[in-house]
Amino acid sequence: MVFDKGERRGYRSDMRYDLDQLTTFLTVLELGTVTAASVRLNLSKSVVSKRISDLELELGAALFRRNAGRIMPTEAAERLAQRLRPALSELSATVESAAWGGDEQLRGTLSISAPMSFGTLYLTPILAAFAAEHPGLHLRIDLDDRAHDLAREGFDLGIRIGPARDGALMARKLCEDQAFPIASPAFLERHGRPVRPEDLNGLPAIGYANVNTATMWQFRLDRGSVQPAVREVISANNGEAIRDLAIAGAGVAILPGFIVARSIRAGLLERLLPDVPLRNLPINAVWPPVQPMPAKLRALIDHLAASFAGGCPWQQDAEAA
Repeated sequence: MVFDKGERRGYRSDMRYDLDQLTTFLTVLELGTVTAASVRLNLSKSVVSKRISDLELELGAALFRRNAGRIMPTEAAERLAQRLRPALSELSATVESAAWGGDEQLRGTLSISAPMSFGTLYLTPILAAFAAEHPGLHLRIDLDDRAHDLAREGFDLGIRIGPARDGALMARKLCEDQAFPIASPAFLERHGRPVRPEDLNGLPAIGYANVNTATMWQFRLDRGSVQPAVREVISANNGEAIRDLAIAGAGVAILPGFIVARSIRAGLLERLLPDVPLRNLPINAVWPPVQPMPAKLRALIDHLAASFAGGCPWQQDAEAA
């Protein structure tokens, strides 16, 4: 704790703290170290530490505990952050709506979270076009198959694939994909071609580390749910890695169309069980609710929606082929 002589200071009506201290506090909380926060904020570690110390002194409460090079947030920090994030978002939105809500150039930073494979294959060219249209903006892109807590981790917008899991987020559907089982021609020559889900029993399979195997290999048919007992021989936490393993003949896998469409057209993979209903995967842009919505966020969402207005591009490519 950083109080004078370790004593808790009482309430003061003349507290003085600024937005820099508050945003620095949230950045340190998100990243977990002063070093990481200083890199993101482009500040020296001493400046970051002083801002936190000054804020603690003004609040009369310790915000972090230091231990073995890392800092852990206190309960006071968690309570402050819970109320501070939406308040700062609304403040930022209000200022931007007034300053840049018309035809003026959009400014500031947009933090975007998206799955790795979708980001590298399809999203980054769309974001590059958006950045070219709005040179006053700074886009911070985080590609990770882990689903981030957008509000807690400071993201303005995320791309989510699959059924909605967080009803607190606002969402706009971009397009809809499907997931289905695939395997390489060489693998099918060795193991035979399954025609029913039950034919997958005992086959070597490639698992997705972020999803339970039982959930992944479950087919919903008119006669009920079927869950073949595949033999998972390898797993990975990235769809492109799973695709490449399947192309190499390591096993059967279930993957979304945006990852395997090109490989299927090239003859490197084959879709299995074509008569089995597909697993629909809506692709949504999601964001924490904030009123009024910042002009920069609205512009990005509209740009994404326009980019997918014709449907999923990999499906269009397949139809053209």
